[in-house]
Amino acid sequence: MNAIQPPRPTGQPLEPHRKVRRTQRPQRRHSYSAVAGETTAKLVVNLVISAAALTGLIQLLPYHLSQQGKLREVSAEVKRTETRVNSLRTDFSRSFDPGQAKSVMHEQSYRVDPTQRQIVWQDPSTKDDN
Repeated sequence: MNAIQPPRPTGQPLEPHRKVRRTQRPQRRHSYSAVAGETTAKLVVNLVISAAALTGLIQLLPYHLSQQGKLREVSAEVKRTETRVNSLRTDFSRSFDPGQAKSVMHEQSYRVDPTQRQIVWQDPSTKDDN
């Protein structure tokens, strides 16, 4: 057992290969009619889904257009209101400015500062010769 064994030639395999035959399972052959039927069913289902989606989009289009019109109206109204608010803000800040208090009072009432004289302009062509 512990004896030295003669070297084996390198050209020969150690053990002969055994060929193991695998049992082949019979392949399931689908008939062309079954594959065609399955493909046709898939196409029909996809077409039905596509038609439903397209119908839904067509029904939503008028609603979308009306909402866009309302949005344009609201945007225009917002612009008008912003312009009005900006002018009111400047008037508001001017009303509380102590330096412009007299001019604001003069604009908002018919009263005149007592130190001022009121000047009335007359048209020279309509002179009264009384």
